[in-house]
Amino acid sequence: MNLLIVEDEPNVVSVISRGLTEEGFEVSIAPDGLIGKQMALSNDFSLIILDIMLPGINGLELCKIIKEQKPNTPVIMLTALGTTENVVTGLDNGADDYLIKPFKFAELFARIRTLLRRYSGAAVSDQIIQIADLKINVSAKTVQRNNTDITLTATEYRLLEFMAKNKSKILSRIDILESVWDIDFNLGTNVVDVYVNYLRKKIDKNYEPKLIRTAVGLGYVLKEQ
Repeated sequence: MNLLIVEDEPNVVSVISRGLTEEGFEVSIAPDGLIGKQMALSNDFSLIILDIMLPGINGLELCKIIKEQKPNTPVIMLTALGTTENVVTGLDNGADDYLIKPFKFAELFARIRTLLRRYSGAAVSDQIIQIADLKINVSAKTVQRNNTDITLTATEYRLLEFMAKNKSKILSRIDILESVWDIDFNLGTNVVDVYVNYLRKKIDKNYEPKLIRTAVGLGYVLKEQ
């Protein structure tokens, strides 16, 4: 498997590339956003590791470009900025995971393995999940409410699909973090609440019945009644 690292800090590149090479990966390196864009779009990488602060094109913009043209290429973003706002911004631009510097290589490698497993099983059966007038096409990854198309970001869709597959089950914030993002954010973050609110605005605000419910002190549940 060939992985691309887009990072301008030589020390970080050295640690990651050495570790991945020892684990049997082929590693390609881009020192800035412009070269990273060219390499990412002209090659089929199994996964891309992308720093946010890059010369040429910043990582957020580059991630969005990559995901628009190669949606099935997993992207892990690296940054020194760990606030909820920054996490959400990275995920909104299509990142599959978000790792805050400094980090241990073992943690990065665990997340790489998780994403590679997820994307290797990306082919799913043609399946429709329906809850009230909400329809989720799992194979096409499209959503409708009352026969009206609803546009979701990749992260919003993963959250909705997870909740729909666990219809009527109360899901804790930890359940959602581990299943939707495959990561363990600081439990003080409110990233789950932010994304649940995003979903509510798109699939509940203008429709009845309301489907996303808050179980006070426990988490969230998607159900008809």
